[in-house]
Amino acid sequence: MMMSTMWNTYTMTVLLFLFLTAEHLSAQKSQVTLQQVSVEAPFKMPKIKTPSFTRVADFVITDYGAEPGDKEKNAVALEKAIAAATVAGGNVIIPAGEWKTKKIHLKSNVNLHLSEGAVLLFSPDPQDYLPAVFTTWEGLECYNYSPLIYAFEAKNVAITGKGEVRADISQWRKWFPRPSAHMESIKRLYNWAQDRVPVEDRNMVNDTSNMRPQFIQFNRCENVLVEDIKIRNSPFWTVHLYLSKNIIVRGIDVYAHGHNNDGIDPEMSQNVLIENCVFDQGDDAIAIKSGRNPEGWRLKTPSKNIVIRDCLVKDGHQLVAIGSELSGGIENVYVENCKVADDNEKLMHLLFIKTNERMGGHVKQVYFKNIEANAIREGILGIDTDVLYQWRTLVPTVVRKLTPIQDIYLENVQATEAKFVSKINGNADLPVRHIHLKNVTLRHASEEEIQTKNVEGFVLN
Repeated sequence: MMMSTMWNTYTMTVLLFLFLTAEHLSAQKSQVTLQQVSVEAPFKMPKIKTPSFTRVADFVITDYGAEPGDKEKNAVALEKAIAAATVAGGNVIIPAGEWKTKKIHLKSNVNLHLSEGAVLLFSPDPQDYLPAVFTTWEGLECYNYSPLIYAFEAKNVAITGKGEVRADISQWRKWFPRPSAHMESIKRLYNWAQDRVPVEDRNMVNDTSNMRPQFIQFNRCENVLVEDIKIRNSPFWTVHLYLSKNIIVRGIDVYAHGHNNDGIDPEMSQNVLIENCVFDQGDDAIAIKSGRNPEGWRLKTPSKNIVIRDCLVKDGHQLVAIGSELSGGIENVYVENCKVADDNEKLMHLLFIKTNERMGGHVKQVYFKNIEANAIREGILGIDTDVLYQWRTLVPTVVRKLTPIQDIYLENVQATEAKFVSKINGNADLPVRHIHLKNVTLRHASEEEIQTKNVEGFVLN
């Protein structure tokens, strides 16, 4: 009898423990909700899952010891607030004022929210972005300085608000030139990738590589939202969307005129909407990529289902560039209702597709509609299959893989001055195929309007 009573008591205790544990786990369940956004496109575009943080708690960095002007305390406060917010989901609040900081590593179910009047000012000291993290350099995976804001394998993650993130690039600016030691470093990284050296053995942090980090990188993330923020300056690419899916970038304002300062780089990412953004760049406004040579072939993930609409380009090299890193393939891209400001200084093309005999991959189903520009330095459409930049003399062609380019559609595109409407330099062994231009007009052309080399199926209406 006594044994039975003891057993019943033990059983009740275990059941109570399990109940309380279940209640605790339930209480910790993320309160982040997912919404599905429908996006119109001339191809089958999946609904994009985007996170909503309206039901989660706020975690204000001043509650964790943040003080204006103290980057050490602010970095610690941000880390603590993010750790607390990721448990059940939360908004990490940056109040109005200037907050110096070091690197920020976001986690799942966290929204980094910059209040109006808030400025996150990132340190120029490269040591503040160590230890090295799993990242990339121009389409090649490696370990390098952490992006200033970095998320790796995170789900339901966001950066929102009317505030600003700003990079102090006083030190990074010294790394803009590409001296011989830097060139040897990227050559070594390329050869490591070619030889399938494991990524964990490709550490590029040393005294001579000087490989600048991206400002914001979402690496292997899902359900990403970047909305309304201002971005000022960048060491390298500004917003890098890498091997991620279900992404909305909406209403951001980017000004970055350093070296390689693309605005947004979707790379091997899928189901992406970029809308109502303003770009003032030192490089391409939007550059769609998918890995360089052996990396793209290894990862086999095309950039796919990307819609870009209602954006304004104040300055930059191209409105949209495709490549030159495209070895994983690029398909299903729709650009509509975008405009180039009249006072841009150096815009080269509205759409520029670039590759070379080493890239492989593919480009197909690209749609470009309702685009307006004034003067352009080169032309409306450019396609070049022999763009190698520094790689032409840096390393030889190890594996020759051509890039099939086909099914490119431009409709209702206008510019006032440029050299040409369309200039295509295809490869003789694999011509560019099926280019369609409908109501594409250039008021003043200084060269022959249509220039084609190794093209099959060029239609001009």
